[in-house]
Amino acid sequence: MKKSYISSFLIISLFLMASQSCNESQTQSAESPVLTAAPAEVALDKYTPVRLETDLSVLSEKEKQMIPLLVEAAKIMDDLFWFEAYGDKETLLSEVKDADTRQYVEINYGPWDRLAGNQPFVEGIGPKPLGANFYPFDMTKADFEAAAIENKTSLYTFIRYDESGALQSIPYHEMFEEEVTAASDLLKQASVLAEDAGLKKYLELRAEALLTDEYQPSDMAWLDMKTNTIDVVIGPIENYEDQLYGYKAAHEAYILVKDKPWSERLARYASLLPGLQANLPVPDEYKKEKPGTDTELNAYDVVYYAGDCNAGSKTIAINLPNDEEVQLAKGTRRLQLKNAMRAKFDKILLPISEVLIDASQRSHITFDAFFANTMFHEVAHGLGIKNTITGKGTVREALQAHASALEEGKADVLGLFMINQLHDAGEIEGDLHDYYVTFLASIFRSVRFGASSAHGKANMIRFNYFKEQGAFVRDSASGTYKIDFEKFRMATDSLSQKILMLQGDGDYTRVAKLVEEMAIITPELQGDLDRLSDASIPVDVVFEQGLDILEL
Repeated sequence: MKKSYISSFLIISLFLMASQSCNESQTQSAESPVLTAAPAEVALDKYTPVRLETDLSVLSEKEKQMIPLLVEAAKIMDDLFWFEAYGDKETLLSEVKDADTRQYVEINYGPWDRLAGNQPFVEGIGPKPLGANFYPFDMTKADFEAAAIENKTSLYTFIRYDESGALQSIPYHEMFEEEVTAASDLLKQASVLAEDAGLKKYLELRAEALLTDEYQPSDMAWLDMKTNTIDVVIGPIENYEDQLYGYKAAHEAYILVKDKPWSERLARYASLLPGLQANLPVPDEYKKEKPGTDTELNAYDVVYYAGDCNAGSKTIAINLPNDEEVQLAKGTRRLQLKNAMRAKFDKILLPISEVLIDASQRSHITFDAFFANTMFHEVAHGLGIKNTITGKGTVREALQAHASALEEGKADVLGLFMINQLHDAGEIEGDLHDYYVTFLASIFRSVRFGASSAHGKANMIRFNYFKEQGAFVRDSASGTYKIDFEKFRMATDSLSQKILMLQGDGDYTRVAKLVEEMAIITPELQGDLDRLSDASIPVDVVFEQGLDILEL
């Protein structure tokens, strides 16, 4: 990384003691008063360890030789995300002497607890900047919006002050020139070993993309490859870390082994997307876009996580690429991370249901329903509308920092709407009540991640809306929840309509009001979540991963 661009954030990394305001600036200056509140506790017991392993006998010898190269490239993404999320990793870790706190810093990629609303847990550290390290810590929104600089809203630029004090944009491939060159070389080496033509082309193009920040050709190539067994998702991808504007993408990597038998079971759902789009519960203008017909659903075991996807709560399903042009042209690929999903179901979801779900409905908690709900969440990202109908540009541009939360909320509830449609058509089997009860239990699992992230806000909007609609009731004596199945379905339909129309209108004011009023954890719910902690049920998993775990 170019040190001349980094120095300003090293100051804030060491002395961040300021307060935040999303309306004015991310933080006050480094001279602001010292944080007086006690830091949050270090709670390693929120996480339970899981070994990331799979049956590597399905891989050829050359594919096995690719994995160490891909792991090394993933480790570089990990370092880049550290810088994006916090700043100077090594300086922070050297200052933390307590072993438990140091481990917690590593899990959270910084001194802020991602499962507790980003509360600081290191003495002397103040609130996390909304824009993380993508923007100067003392930049105001007015400064940013007044700055006439090239590519300032690009997914792949940092915003920094130049020597004259004016804002400038710096492309990722310039900021991280040394690191992306090394990662690119590793992908090129892996491409030489690739026996699958589609995988070879993708790795070659992705290697080039890291050097140019031009990711669309490699995204297209990634969707074109069909017969590969090994896969890697790598680069700056999701924009959740930028909570100031939602403009900037953060680096991450997954190394994956495809479960071909499971993937074949899922393949038929892709052909149903146009019909599902046509049946959305909104006026025609809100569903005029056609989803790509080349969409794939596949199941994988993950053998390595790095960067954004490994920070705090762990991803169990992916819907990519995010590029709206690519989605409209070719669709997306939905990746179900089966081994990570199974770990969360067994170690977290089932124990939660024993505490918070009415005894008469616990038999409806099933892994198949959990898998399907998660899968159709990802499918739902491809439905609806990507461009506003009011001339405000893309939904992401119009809704700015709230775009991710509303999109995740859409995927949550629209996925369940799709299950209703497919079940009615005989396309999926099982008791529909399994999907509903497992869905509610999954809200309790996800809500424990807090309400500060895009997913957290989506969880709370959904929970509070369903509560208002009488979709479930809480028994005060037992502290358990019971679904009213008819009202649950009605709430699914009405919330799907509400979110789809908010996106199509691109109405930032109304969406901000929805988030402010509904994306909250009530004291009653917090008390129930505390009971889960009292029962020693972990919030999430932390991975034991690497070449030694894989015995490579």
